[in-house]
Amino acid sequence: MRYPLEPGRAEMAELAQQVLERAIEFIDQLPEHPASIEGVPPAEIAALQRRLLMPPGEQPGDLAQLLALVEEAAQAAVESAGPGYLAYVPGGGLFAAAVADLYARATNRYVGLSAVAPGFAALEYSVVRFLCEVCGLGDGSGGILVSGGSTANFAALIAARHHHLGEEIASGTLYATEEAHHSIAKAARLAGIPQRNLRTVACAGDRRMDVEAAARMIRSDRAAGMRPFLLVGSAGTTNTGAIDPLDEMADLAHDERVWLHVDGAYGGVFRLTYLGRLRLAGIERADSVTLDPHKGLFMPYGTGALVVRDLGRLRAAHAVSGHYLQDLSAQEVPDFADLGPELTREVRGLRIWLPLHLYGVAAFRAALDEKLDLAEHAYRRLRAEPLLDAVLAPQLSIVAFRLRGRTAQEADARGRDVLRRVNAGRRVFLSSTVVDGRFTLRLAILAHRSHIDRVDEAVDAIIAAARAASAERSN
Repeated sequence: MRYPLEPGRAEMAELAQQVLERAIEFIDQLPEHPASIEGVPPAEIAALQRRLLMPPGEQPGDLAQLLALVEEAAQAAVESAGPGYLAYVPGGGLFAAAVADLYARATNRYVGLSAVAPGFAALEYSVVRFLCEVCGLGDGSGGILVSGGSTANFAALIAARHHHLGEEIASGTLYATEEAHHSIAKAARLAGIPQRNLRTVACAGDRRMDVEAAARMIRSDRAAGMRPFLLVGSAGTTNTGAIDPLDEMADLAHDERVWLHVDGAYGGVFRLTYLGRLRLAGIERADSVTLDPHKGLFMPYGTGALVVRDLGRLRAAHAVSGHYLQDLSAQEVPDFADLGPELTREVRGLRIWLPLHLYGVAAFRAALDEKLDLAEHAYRRLRAEPLLDAVLAPQLSIVAFRLRGRTAQEADARGRDVLRRVNAGRRVFLSSTVVDGRFTLRLAILAHRSHIDRVDEAVDAIIAAARAASAERSN
């Protein structure tokens, strides 16, 4: 009897070979891919979506035709894997990680409970321990790999809430700046913290938290009968890459007996570098740190991490069991189901473990150093252009800048024009934000495939667009 869902060796080899050849071709052509889908007629996108929305048929399909459609879907996207992706916070996706994922998905091991796959559980936890070392956390630390920074921030907030508030959460207050990632506010909502209990702390001119302002707010809330429990710092904001004064925040958290969480989803792994260790001083004193290996370690999307100083606190907040799990014995490696919201979970560690061991940590350190240097190089060039106004010197690898104008309104309009012109060229893709109420453009340099040639091309395009916009508005 034939079982179509159980292909033989030859069929598996043919399927894998066809996919592998297309994947290699895709990556080989990445430098020439359009950086965005700007200018693609909406009718083309709609027609593609209609084909992809069709339900599967009863009979087998043709593999080549199906892969061609998948390839078309992959091309109809912002090219987040390419060297021209300088928007938001890039995540390039190492090919070695994709190969690791193929093996992980084929073997299909379950690692929510370490007794079921102790080898893969240990492999994954070795990655967690490496990330703890990167952050400078000591003995007793640990953590978990999750789907991304939002889930990590949520798990951290749950741990802080459980440790400081128990079940009486209505009066708990938390503190973050307006520059903090919006997932912090979302995590608070999901954790049952009333929105009115979120305190927005002022920033200084360098977009870093005003720690004295935070101290005044915490003391005022405590005097009013509220229960401050969480102080959130950013190790590289999404807007400008600013790093909060983490050492001062750690002092405040210690004095006021609140949990210090550092959102280092974007910038935390820069601690692998010399400059990163200097600029992120204090992160090693945090109670918890969010990291996104799919950013600074160039892994595929869906690879986040939460590391904590005291693993017991994370376990206390998340561990719940059931009678149907009674046959599983405890292992040296902790059960990931006790450290986060998921019971059923995939192997996430292999996609990080294999590239780290294959290439060595020095290769990642060198790539991150390159990004710091490229940001400084782009900043110097942009600052030298009279039509542009660099918001602040890059603290990591994001360069935020604006257009100059006779009024703020004129400058913002020119900024929007420049963004449109640059992205229309489809060689690079930029994004914008709002800082101090002003339209602000961003050059986010983090993809491992972005090097000085593409960064210089982006800066050239920005300057050319700024001059064109200025000339048109002057006529």
